[in-house]
Amino acid sequence: MKVILQADVKNIGKKGEIVEVADGYGRNFLLPKKLALPASSENVNVAKAQAGAKARKDAMAVDEAKLMAAQLEKVEVEIPVRIGENGRLFGAVTGKDVAEALKKKNIDVDRRKIMIRGEVVGEGLYEAIVKVHPNISTTIKIHVKKE
Repeated sequence: MKVILQADVKNIGKKGEIVEVADGYGRNFLLPKKLALPASSENVNVAKAQAGAKARKDAMAVDEAKLMAAQLEKVEVEIPVRIGENGRLFGAVTGKDVAEALKKKNIDVDRRKIMIRGEVVGEGLYEAIVKVHPNISTTIKIHVKKE
């Protein structure tokens, strides 16, 4: 029996895929739980239209991410930190600090998508990797300076 999945089903497929399943599995499990629709010609056409719309939406998201990555590459942020006598930091510089510095420049980036290269041990210039999209990332420069 061919069905169109309405949700991700483990070991069967992802939402929107047209898959072949055993008749009993389709009739007794997938259809009653509304995890799938029978693959009639009308339902197949609707599924193909939804897949096309999803592909266009994904392509737009990738284009926006590339544009944002190009803009972020030019950005440099300054992060003032407390530094002790030996030039050592009190605390650490994290993605949260970088996100707050970016927010002051009217750039909104989630702190979980920022990863600082290496360890920040004192004043200087560092780089951070920002994941703008699952497949697209860019680097920004961070100036760590004494408060």
